[in-house]
Amino acid sequence: MKLFISLLLVISMQSCMSQENKKTSHKNAFEVTKTNAEWKKELSPKAYYVLRESGTERAFSSPLNNNEAEGVYVCAACKTPLYKSESKFDSGTGWPSFDRVITGNVAFSKGGNGYMGIEEHCATCGGHLGHEFDDGPKETTGKRHCINGVALKFIPK
Repeated sequence: MKLFISLLLVISMQSCMSQENKKTSHKNAFEVTKTNAEWKKELSPKAYYVLRESGTERAFSSPLNNNEAEGVYVCAACKTPLYKSESKFDSGTGWPSFDRVITGNVAFSKGGNGYMGIEEHCATCGGHLGHEFDDGPKETTGKRHCINGVALKFIPK
């Protein structure tokens, strides 16, 4: 009987350790990982602040807010395609807004403060992009992906 209880205890502990390892490895599961020093060398101070420190650029400060050209918006840090120009719309908020993402290339998490909606990250490098809200165009997805322009680079068609 003691042997059976000991065996159950060992199996239970291994299961808990396995679950904890999954949580930890998920946090660092980005394909592109660099040190803060490496990111600082590659990004402008404003891009570093937004992408690596979850900052927000000033509304109406990005030239991409008024961009109406055809093409693809990619992550400014790792060049992963994130949004297509046909999903961009003028939300009037002062930030580039999209009603859908390129599936699989954007990751979502709960924002740190309750009023900011769901946080969006590049699924390849983990860079902070902006937030998702449920006040987008009803005729499409109803979503508004409110994105910092400095987190994006535009590749024309």
